[in-house]
Amino acid sequence: MATQEAKAWTYTGGYPGSLQQTTIIAPRANDIKGLGTTPHMLVKINACALNPVDIQMMNLPIWRLPGYNKPKTCVCDFSGTVIAGGRTGFVQGDEVFGMTIKPMEEAGGALAEVAQFNMANTVAAKKPKEWSHEKAAAISLVWLTAKACIENVAKFVEETTTKRVAILGGSSATGIYSIMLAKQRGWKVITTSSGRNKEFVTSTLKADEHIDYTKQKVRSAVQQFAPDAVIDCVGGTECVGLSSSKRYVSIVGDKTGRTSMGGPATYYNVLGPFAFYHAALQWIRWARGQYGLGESYDVIILDMKREWLEEAKSTLSPDEIFVDSVFAFEDAKKAFERLNTGRARGKVVVKISDTGILNTA
Repeated sequence: MATQEAKAWTYTGGYPGSLQQTTIIAPRANDIKGLGTTPHMLVKINACALNPVDIQMMNLPIWRLPGYNKPKTCVCDFSGTVIAGGRTGFVQGDEVFGMTIKPMEEAGGALAEVAQFNMANTVAAKKPKEWSHEKAAAISLVWLTAKACIENVAKFVEETTTKRVAILGGSSATGIYSIMLAKQRGWKVITTSSGRNKEFVTSTLKADEHIDYTKQKVRSAVQQFAPDAVIDCVGGTECVGLSSSKRYVSIVGDKTGRTSMGGPATYYNVLGPFAFYHAALQWIRWARGQYGLGESYDVIILDMKREWLEEAKSTLSPDEIFVDSVFAFEDAKKAFERLNTGRARGKVVVKISDTGILNTA
């Protein structure tokens, strides 16, 4: 197979120590069509967006084992231009956006000049012309996660007359779109954030009520609102088991650290102080809900549905895609530092340099 070199950020172990700018070997356009049993496409990356899961993947314990410390690419969310579409239905020159769930494959991560995406692990759609690449890169993971959250509580909210939902972490990237989707359905929303984001979540996103978690008692304020369901984008257990709530979904689980894996993986996390204890509590809550002995509980993850990306295209104007900051490719470490503060409102984006010409033959 003919190959080419491209600039990329890779890691061999954990974040941030092993993250470095280097080069990777990627296939050329003529080799994409015949790759594997599932379609692949080769994309010139114009921009990518960072997510906490990108750091969590770098920190997986497996990378510390012998034989697993080879360089790996990173970052899930991308927007770019197709170099070769293979059997994907995309053709050379199409501008696309999407995300991959296996960025650590060689040349498979979006923080690079070029990426090779296996469509068994990737969802993508054509980029609307009115969206910049920076905006398009910022939407896939958080939109798909927010959609999964809303769909997971919908039947519990819609069967009530009150139609009230609490969204914990309303200024987080997933919280933003969860509020937007809830309001589109006509639901009443109470949300939490720091005081500096109150105007954003109430005036811009139209949340009905706001709780400043730095000054108020969150549980008692949420309970007073009497939500029919809770969507937890921040982690912890502060609002588990409210008397009014019929459904509780979390994208984080009981963990509160930003650098370890969240989502359904928390059901199986038995490493570290008290991890087994928290995993057991999650299983107990889930089981009680399954047998009608309390609030229906689950820790969920996004659904890789292309039709949901198409819905985002028809739903969101550029002004409704929120980018916190844009960093140059060479400043990717600074971008991760910004993400890791936990204070970003919207997505942290890396714009990939257009310098250098990739041989696409």
